[in-house]
Amino acid sequence: MRAVKLLVANRGEIALRVIRAASEIGVATVAVASQDDASSPHLLRADAVRSLAGSGPAAYLDGETLVEAARESGCDAIHPGYGFLSENADFARRCAAAGLHFVGPSPEALEALGDKARARELAASLGVPVLPAAMDLASARTLLGTLGGSGAVMVKAVSGGGGRGLRRVEAADALPEAWERCASEAQTAFGSGALYAERCLDTARHVEVQIGGDAAGGLRHLIERECSLQRRHQKLVEIAPSPSLPSGVRERITEAALGLAREVGYASLGTFEFLVDAEGGAEPEWFFLEANPRLQVEHTVTEEITGIDLVQTQLRIAQGASLEELGLGEGDIPAPRGYALQARVNMETLEEDGSVRPSGGTFTTHEVPGGPGLRIDGFARAGYTTNPRFDSLLAKMIAHSPSRDFAQVVRRAEGALAEFRIEGVATNLPFLRSLLAHPDVRANRVTTRFVDVHLVEILRGTERYAPSPSAGDGRAGVRL
Repeated sequence: MRAVKLLVANRGEIALRVIRAASEIGVATVAVASQDDASSPHLLRADAVRSLAGSGPAAYLDGETLVEAARESGCDAIHPGYGFLSENADFARRCAAAGLHFVGPSPEALEALGDKARARELAASLGVPVLPAAMDLASARTLLGTLGGSGAVMVKAVSGGGGRGLRRVEAADALPEAWERCASEAQTAFGSGALYAERCLDTARHVEVQIGGDAAGGLRHLIERECSLQRRHQKLVEIAPSPSLPSGVRERITEAALGLAREVGYASLGTFEFLVDAEGGAEPEWFFLEANPRLQVEHTVTEEITGIDLVQTQLRIAQGASLEELGLGEGDIPAPRGYALQARVNMETLEEDGSVRPSGGTFTTHEVPGGPGLRIDGFARAGYTTNPRFDSLLAKMIAHSPSRDFAQVVRRAEGALAEFRIEGVATNLPFLRSLLAHPDVRANRVTTRFVDVHLVEILRGTERYAPSPSAGDGRAGVRL
């Protein structure tokens, strides 16, 4: 396969992850930074750096400038990471028009799947179950009215993901404000304020299937993940494989994911997400939720249970390699090796009511855990001053256990969180430790509403993990 020179059109942790993967297969990299992001540590790892005009997220959403930076740097490919322009079909077309390879699916696949409303329509046309939905504010009000007093809808951004442009709404009079706020968040994060609403399934588990496809039509699934532990619909903990999915449902949602990918000629990495009724017994109902036609934050847990470097796989597919050439042919997908768990360490402060405020400052101390079965994907270092205009994700702590005892990987993860030493910036480390120490989490008795329902209990549990204020330690991250 020919080598490429790759512009990484992102920042922070994911930019560093892509740069590392590319360098290991002999691909030169060019990093980019907005004017207010010039000290981001990911810039130190690339072979070259290009400055972007403007500041904040807007600079990373300027497709024309990114394409120009790639061409002027002699690149022949662009990797969008996740977020920003990673699901933008127009950007993929702009790359192609400039002779640059977009590391991701085709513009047509992005249009079909990156637009969540269109993805729902495609799923329904293939007979894949979907939840009732509404495409405008008036229809959302009508939908909410049909659900009764205990029902709720989820207002969602048509483009993007990561919890932005997302609100749960139970009362009709709260819909207009939620709609306006979601549209504003989505516009800022993804360059589009388009929304839709979908009925909430409150007793659900959130399960997603990782797939990979090549240009010759080869298509494989790479096992599923579970992302049920969420706070206000933002993922906190991801697990692979799902510790609770009945085998029959696993087979059906995997077939649905591959069928959707096949329908759009999917050639790259991607994820198809589903909700599974947690109270459905041995044969629960399940519904297609959305597709993420890009690399996901939680790809790490799939890597740990399969031994497959997904970012390198994505890059090699972009270079023209087939799945067979990459050792992902029929019968080559390994059985999952135990369990892997990822916890998202965020720079934030939690209030008693569960609201979250991004934190910031300068890291006076930044030490991370190590040892068997542990991996840290982050980007900060001591002396780095955070930028509050960007995402609050600081690091992903990944624990892997070869055991099929699910509680063991939870214990390993909780223990690793105890070894972080972060000073100068508040984080959610005490919250994550309290969450993973909860007996229901260790026993896998959770749904997507678990954190919200048990929030007060989890917050109070942080007291045992937060250091005394006199220690001057930024780990506290919780105000009680």
